[in-house]
Amino acid sequence: MKEIHTEIEIESSAEHVWQLLTDFPSFPQWNPSIRRASGEIKVGERLEVESGFSGAKGRILRLRVLKAEPDRELRWLGHLWIPGLFDGEHLFIIEPLGPSRVRFIQLKIFIGLLISLFARRLDTDVPRGFKEMNHALKKWPKPLGCG
Repeated sequence: MKEIHTEIEIESSAEHVWQLLTDFPSFPQWNPSIRRASGEIKVGERLEVESGFSGAKGRILRLRVLKAEPDRELRWLGHLWIPGLFDGEHLFIIEPLGPSRVRFIQLKIFIGLLISLFARRLDTDVPRGFKEMNHALKKWPKPLGCG
């Protein structure tokens, strides 16, 4: 098992961060790590996501939504080829710190037989991509009266 964790504080409401995180059509405008996403954000539903950190080739992922708690947490799970070889559970957690301030956490938990083959990329590309997304989310314009 391998875990990757990043977090950032954002001057915005939990509702606004959730809105951006779940507004898939806006991803190409602000999200450098998830270039495109589609599907219904509902537990058990499938999503299709094009992931691609800066400088990296994009990859299409087919994911299943495990949790979708508005303004709090989005969680999905994906597999490389077949379950058990290389699985990744991605958590996006929004922790309110006040009416217009949140801590945004990305946590990815990798399990499977092939983790050691991807260890270098997991230690470099994934945290870099998460940080890029975190900073882009922090900079994205907020609605009037927020932050």
